[in-house]
Amino acid sequence: MVSGIIGRKLGMTQVFRDDGKAEAVTAVEAGPCTVIQIKTAEREGYNAVQLGFGETKRSSSPQKGHLKGLGQLRYLREFRVDDNEETSVGDRVDVTLFESGDLVDITGVSKGKGFAGVVKRYHFAGGPKTHGQSDRHRAPGSIGATTSPGRVFKGQRMAGHMGKERVTTRNLEVVATDPDRNLLLLRGAVPGNRNGLLLIKKSGKRK
Repeated sequence: MVSGIIGRKLGMTQVFRDDGKAEAVTAVEAGPCTVIQIKTAEREGYNAVQLGFGETKRSSSPQKGHLKGLGQLRYLREFRVDDNEETSVGDRVDVTLFESGDLVDITGVSKGKGFAGVVKRYHFAGGPKTHGQSDRHRAPGSIGATTSPGRVFKGQRMAGHMGKERVTTRNLEVVATDPDRNLLLLRGAVPGNRNGLLLIKKSGKRK
């Protein structure tokens, strides 16, 4: 049984719950997706289902062969499954996979912020503002020792490219679903830009 779906971030809005509380939600276009390929432990070494989402006008020759008879789909993504016996190629997966109150994990690519310093990127405090310091306000300070170990450690937090990374936000609540419009309303914010691709999976970890 497929436990996830491919979607697209539409933007944020707010809805009112039954008790009158306003809740910030993210609207996601979830599916419909088509089952493209089924992978088994005997053949590929693991159980997974490959889904296709979105339409495209151009496809490469290998992709046309892979999608033969299933249409021209833009995005192909895999979802690991424990059991794929109930799934077959060509099946449709849509937003009815989820119900209000479900908890889901959302994976996307975070917004790119470009080159950023350590204060913005890692929330460093910066240097002293007084006592003769005039150019250390947002500087990182020392990045290593001298004699031992005599080098800068790998992974040292420094200025550099911020964002544009694969991010997973866990345990977001499904506030509402709209099967007619393939809409999913998720409590809070999800990674990525508007129209960014998202992978939506039923949460395996609970708070």
